[in-house]
Amino acid sequence: MNNKVYISTRNSLKRIMKTNLRKFRFNRGELSQQQLADMVMVSRQTIVSIEGGDYAPSVKLALLLAKKLETTVEELFILEEKDDV
Repeated sequence: MNNKVYISTRNSLKRIMKTNLRKFRFNRGELSQQQLADMVMVSRQTIVSIEGGDYAPSVKLALLLAKKLETTVEELFILEEKDDV
């Protein structure tokens, strides 16, 4: 399941960040949201918000999540650009 976070820009492009966090969480032994939150020292609600597309994580948090899930930031989060027409 890919959820989207819309990131505002100064031009006519709209950047959309999709997340594969839930997929990687389940591929890593079906970790619960709470277990992953504990591993990266954030609240469960932060994980819920990232998975739901309501929150774009900081660079530090994105790197920690990728490391704990044994993947790369690029695999975990995908940035797409679309014309805002």
